[in-house]
Amino acid sequence: MATNAARNVALPRKLSEELADLQARSTEGPLTLREVIYVLRGRAYLLLVILLALPFLTPLPLPGLSTPFGLAIAAIAFRLTLGQRPWLPKNLQRRELPAGFFGRLFAVAKRILGWLEKLLRPRLAAVTDTALLNQLHALLMLVAALALLLPLPIPFTNSFPAWSILLLAGGLLERDGVAIVLGYVVFAAGVLYFVFLGEAATELVQALVQWLRS
Repeated sequence: MATNAARNVALPRKLSEELADLQARSTEGPLTLREVIYVLRGRAYLLLVILLALPFLTPLPLPGLSTPFGLAIAAIAFRLTLGQRPWLPKNLQRRELPAGFFGRLFAVAKRILGWLEKLLRPRLAAVTDTALLNQLHALLMLVAALALLLPLPIPFTNSFPAWSILLLAGGLLERDGVAIVLGYVVFAAGVLYFVFLGEAATELVQALVQWLRS
């Protein structure tokens, strides 16, 4: 009896299935973040973080989306950092997603979602087995979200924090320590990239000043 009951327990739905449901719902009209949270149910907030990070995985920044999406991710990550239940302010919950958002997202993210669904599974429990560690991971996700807020028209300035957010949120969702470690690695690579950009910009300004003086 117990074995049969265990078999009848519904397994968590795949992210691609959740996204397909949202895509179908979006054909009826614009969806708000509140409606997305309702559709995603129990795992709503971390799944929402993953969905909001997906548009920024490509090298080129997406104008107009990084600020509101970054704010939503930051708000969720901030609550998780404090060890509190995730929550979004009402003004963000009422935010409507652009028309055709899920159709474009599904077309871009189909392969990424397939890879993510194969990658994520419970492992390396030492990285996720304490509340303090999970709050630390959420803090890093918060910092990455704040970086995502910067509307810089420079390739990869959004993709590094977005990949880090994706891996950290997926790792927290599925208790996957390997994904979380990869999130830290990507975040570190992003920091090095920003440092490189800063040094390149400084050298460019100095060269320009010298040229103007000559």
